[in-house]
Amino acid sequence: MTVLRESTLELTLPHGVHGRKFDDRNHGLSHCMKAVDFVVEEPGRVLFIEFKDPDHPRAEPDAREAFLQELQTGGKDDDLVRKYRDSFIYRWAEEADEKPIVYFVLVAASRLDEAMLLARTEELKRKLPVEGPASGAWQRRIVAGCGVFNLETWNKYLPQYPVTRAAP
Repeated sequence: MTVLRESTLELTLPHGVHGRKFDDRNHGLSHCMKAVDFVVEEPGRVLFIEFKDPDHPRAEPDAREAFLQELQTGGKDDDLVRKYRDSFIYRWAEEADEKPIVYFVLVAASRLDEAMLLARTEELKRKLPVEGPASGAWQRRIVAGCGVFNLETWNKYLPQYPVTRAAP
């Protein structure tokens, strides 16, 4: 099994599924493009995965509160959208497989309830956008779907990709 790590959060991939840290120094364009944390290749789709960790053991309480307030009011949406779109463009330029891409965002904050996660998911769907223009001009989707999770809901709905917290 492969384990991908972002700070103290570890994502375990099942056998036969390949993934990589995407926003590391090998990206090469961090001066002008944002990147999701991980790209995971499944046989029939690609997962773009972004971790946000306001509950990090060393997080300052004021910073945690500010982050959660900004998240709840939609202030983090543009950053999450840009990470997706820039990663999509990067993979397009690589001429990567044209598998459908699903975008998962894990916000490791225990106080985010399912209603808030659903609201953030719906807003992310609208802003990416999951659906193209009403005119039908788009022949392909730029994202097959997305979801925003906390640690509990991630492990509930994506048990094949468990996330655990490691020691800092």
